[in-house]
Amino acid sequence: MDAESARTALHRFGLGPRPGDIEKIASDPRGALLAELGTTDIAILDDADLPNTSQGFIAIRDYQMDRRLKRDTEKKVQAEMAAMSATGPSGAPVAPMPGMTAMAAGEIASAAPKPKADVPTPPSVPQAYYRDEIDARTARQRAVSIGFVERLVLFWTNHFAVQADKDEMVRGLAGAFEREAIRPFVLGRFEDMLVAATRHPAMLLSLDNAGSIGPDSRAGKKRDRGLNENHARELLELHTIGVDGGYSQSDVTAFARILTGWTFERNVERADAGVFRFQPNLHEPGDQTVMGKVYRADVDYPVGNEGQGLSILHDLAVHPATARHIAGKLARHFVADDPPQALVDRIAAKFTSSGGDLKAIAETLVRSDEAWAPGRKFTTPQRFLTASIRALDVDLEAQRVIQFLNVLGQPYWTPPSPEGFHDDAGTWLAPDGLTSRLDIADRLAQQAALASDPMAWTVDILGVGASQETVQAIRRAESARQAAALLVMSPEFQWS
Repeated sequence: MDAESARTALHRFGLGPRPGDIEKIASDPRGALLAELGTTDIAILDDADLPNTSQGFIAIRDYQMDRRLKRDTEKKVQAEMAAMSATGPSGAPVAPMPGMTAMAAGEIASAAPKPKADVPTPPSVPQAYYRDEIDARTARQRAVSIGFVERLVLFWTNHFAVQADKDEMVRGLAGAFEREAIRPFVLGRFEDMLVAATRHPAMLLSLDNAGSIGPDSRAGKKRDRGLNENHARELLELHTIGVDGGYSQSDVTAFARILTGWTFERNVERADAGVFRFQPNLHEPGDQTVMGKVYRADVDYPVGNEGQGLSILHDLAVHPATARHIAGKLARHFVADDPPQALVDRIAAKFTSSGGDLKAIAETLVRSDEAWAPGRKFTTPQRFLTASIRALDVDLEAQRVIQFLNVLGQPYWTPPSPEGFHDDAGTWLAPDGLTSRLDIADRLAQQAALASDPMAWTVDILGVGASQETVQAIRRAESARQAAALLVMSPEFQWS
């Protein structure tokens, strides 16, 4: 029995232990993690209430059109009423009714029916989808036994970060992006995830590629719009080879030309509305050179020029710099802000030898002794909230999750930049951040389903290695609520 390694498995690799979880995997913690990786379709999140991208796109567009129509109608009615109040049928000014004072007119106006103040405004369609997606993830995170795969989902979703505050459409489709472009490939091939993420409407909108037009394309010669380099730059700098990967500004521009025409169907009347579509009329014609390699324009125009993009994504997916970039991020996310170089090298080597097999890479991480060494990795806000919900057995609805993560500074799918959220201590370990965590810990503790013996419960969550200071503080707690808050605010809970 290795309870301390089981605690490490749950805190460092998983979503945090629930009561009894440490004991369940103590006989073979590494084996438990590897077994989770081998579970068929464990990353898939199917929910009949969650729309796919096409359904979500159509519903959001319909909502936006209805809102616009309602707004235009209201403006028209207001204008007509203003005109009627100013003039009579003949166009002459209308005099007030005899004996009607300004006060009386105001009283009549105030007597008109008004909406009840206590009736909450229903959420918009994009916001409703956003909430539903978070509800589904919160339920999944509470239910899984370890949560290693869910941690991988969080890692890769943040790696291919979309910004839900970009606009309503991105916000409404952010959850579908994770379900369709990340989860199916999180234990598959990196290249497949790269292509799926690059093509998804949420990403194409978030990084402005949906409206990027080749200057010499058929459409570019007719429209006053042109090339947008955002997506190409982030694909190089963030998603694949990294900022030190050896590319230049000219490579970014050439790559951006290759990606013109990579957009999606916006006509809601079509069966493929909201689905990726290559638009040859938007695509910049001709060969392009990126990092010394020429990507040819094929004779078969629609297929060949989409093939330009697929070819460069393949080359980036298998590039040695991509292996190093991904290996460093994985090691930093799970092990330490400054991870052992031997671990990074081993993950990078597996990335290369396996052709970007993400399951094999995750297995390499688990099997590496360096990943289990005592470390100091500070818990991010999302992980803190999820671990607290699991430890305290709290049923938290989406609106509260949104509220708490907004306060903590790490709302779902809303990083401050396309780089995604940082996961280092320097970003999150600050006095005001700890104060916010303490306040939220106290609120969660009010709902905690606590065991009768706080000390037994403490061992259940922190393991047998809890410090004397932590044990003493929880033992001296004045109430079960205070004990619960102290537990999730303990150093052992905050650091893995």
